[in-house]
Parts: sequence; structure tokens; C-alpha cells
Amino acid sequence: MSVSEEEIIRVAARGEGVTASGRHVPLAAPGDQVLGDGSVVPGVHRQVPPCRHYPECGGCQLQHLDDAAYGRYLSDRVIGGLQAQGLEAEVRAPIISPPRTRRRATLHAERHGRQVHLGFTQAKSHQLIDLDECWVLTPELFALIQPLRGLLAAQLPASGRIDVHLTLADQGIDVLLKGRLADGLAATEAITGFARRHNLARLSIDDAYGPEARWAPEPVTVTLGGVAVPLPPGAFLQATREGEAALVQAARAIVGDARNVADLFAGLGTFALGMPASARVYAGEGAREAILSLKAAAAQAGRMIFADHRDLFRRPLMAEELNRFDAVILDPPRAGAREQAATLAGCAVPRIAYVSCNPSSFARDAKAMCEGGYRLDWVQPVGQFTWSTHVELVASFSR
Repeated sequence: MSVSEEEIIRVAARGEGVTASGRHVPLAAPGDQVLGDGSVVPGVHRQVPPCRHYPECGGCQLQHLDDAAYGRYLSDRVIGGLQAQGLEAEVRAPIISPPRTRRRATLHAERHGRQVHLGFTQAKSHQLIDLDECWVLTPELFALIQPLRGLLAAQLPASGRIDVHLTLADQGIDVLLKGRLADGLAATEAITGFARRHNLARLSIDDAYGPEARWAPEPVTVTLGGVAVPLPPGAFLQATREGEAALVQAARAIVGDARNVADLFAGLGTFALGMPASARVYAGEGAREAILSLKAAAAQAGRMIFADHRDLFRRPLMAEELNRFDAVILDPPRAGAREQAATLAGCAVPRIAYVSCNPSSFARDAKAMCEGGYRLDWVQPVGQFTWSTHVELVASFSR
């Protein structure tokens, strides 16, 4: 290698390749050679991106990495987050969801003359990429994109953009259109006819006053832990079934045979319902519709789950409350659980499973818990958003 050449040795958090000297090169993979004129010679870890929209589409940032490099990227994100807080732990091999398994997504739609463009936004831009193919969405969701263009051609105003939330539920596809659409009897009949023709589970519209179901022939549910849970329109759901299974399996391994478990930031009950039926579970969640869905599902299934509508940012469980449990699971939003981590640091719960979608906020909270006397045993990275810079994980803490 000449002095003017450098090798890409890793991938940075935002997806750029990085040389030993700290040079950042967009769309470069480990092993690539960066020449003096800035051109890049592909290395052993570069692959041909499968999707024609890459790299313009912001849905994926790392399709140019092969499986080994992408797995290493996920691990490095976790390791880097821990090192920034002075922490070390075993970081296990990542579990990555296969292509075309994403069961929920938020797309955007806008009118371009007589045509409707529908897709993700362009990377680092508000420009819309009109999807002709997609390697991350399930085939069922992608198959609805072209019919939706036809529906929205008669529903969208001349200007403006709406959000299109798609979720694969037990009964089929749940669609939520968020934004201003056409009014009147003809528009309503068109929406109903579309939903019927395409066997939708539900079609809802949110024009700034909350979702209103325009088509829902039967209650819409999602099965979690073998229990059918009512699914509110636009509700949070783990992105892939494979990712959900990996997260739940890791959490169950940490909790073990605990009889009394707290599930904090419980959502619809992915982890509460994923526990053994013999466990008694406290589920705390600030989103009212989600916790009501979990409460109804648990009662119907006869599960020992106490569903509590509680804002855990303003009212975290205190040490005396936490000490009633044999294990705690927490799965906070991207901002982490600073307040709840502080009270966990002072409690005596023997086992904690921390599920995170942000290695940085996780590491910050982990430091507080370790300073309180917990040991960080291991971390399991999970790649649900394949080829993206989004990283999830489950971490095991013990006293």
C-alpha cells in the first residue's frame, strides 16, 4: 500500500467507513482501499447492494456491507457505547433479521402532478423516494404499495404530504393514513371499497384529531406470547417477528425462574406476555391505549399480569417498590430510562434485563446501575432493521 492509500478499518455510527487516521469515507466497507484521489477500491467485505434504490433511499444505510461486516458494525456500536462510559462486558454475536421481514413501517406519500409517490425519504433529505422495490418490507406490505398509490391519487390534495403507517396484524394489514385527505361521501366510499377489495384488517385516518377507523370488519390483534392483544392504530410493535423472538428469548434467559417480575415500559406486553404463564408480572406503561390493550388481553387469557398506567419518566418505581420483585425487565424509548435507572441502582433486585434501541443511552444508564453495585454480565445485539444504522440489544445485569 502506498503512502497515499489508506484502508477502511471500521464503520462509524452513521455508516461512513473510517480509516486508521480517522478519515471518514461515505459508502465504504472494511477492507476497502481509499486512494490518494479519493476513489475507493472495493475490498472483501463490500457487496453489491441488492436494491436499485440504494443508496438514495433512507430506509437502508449499509446495504454495501456483507454479512460479516454488518454484524461487526452492530457489535462495534455496542462496544463503543460501553467504552465511552468506561464499561466492559461480553458482547455476543448479533442476531440479525433476514431481508423482507419488516412487519411495520412508516412511509410517506405526496402528489407529483397526476401521480402519487410513496416510499421512504431520501437519506439526509426530505426528498421522497418512490419505491419500485424494497428488500426490507414483508412481501405482504410491499404488495400494497402500488394499490395505495391508486387510492391516494383520488384522496391527496394538490400539495402536502401524509404519513402511511403499515403494520402486519393477525387479521392482515393494518393501514393508518395520517394527514389531510379528501372529504365527502365519494371519498369515504372509495376508502371503504379499497379496504374491502384488498382484505385489509383495518384502515384508519388521523387528520390531527386522533385515528378514526373507517374500515374494521373485526377486532384487530397482534399475537404476543401466544395471546391475542388488541392493536391500537399506529401502536409500537417490534419491527420483525424474528427480532421480537430474539429479544424475548434473551430476556427470559436473564429472568430465569423468577416468580415475581416487573416489566417497565411494557407497551402492548411483548415481554410481560413472553414470560412463563406461572410468573406474576407487574406491567408499567405510560401510553394509555397500549396498557389498556394489555390489560384486556391478559384478563381474557387468564394471565397473572397487573397492568398499570404509569408515566415511568415522571414516576419511576422507587427502590422499595422494586425490591418486591425477583427480576425486572425494562424496554424504554431511545432516550433511555435515566430516572428509572437511578432508582434501579439503589434497589436489591437480583436480575435485570435491559432492552434498548440506543447503545448510547443504554450505556449511560448501565453506568449508573453498575455504580450502584450491579454487574453487567453480557449484551446481546439484535439487528431488526437490517442494513440500517439502528441497533437494538438486551443486556443482563446481576447483583
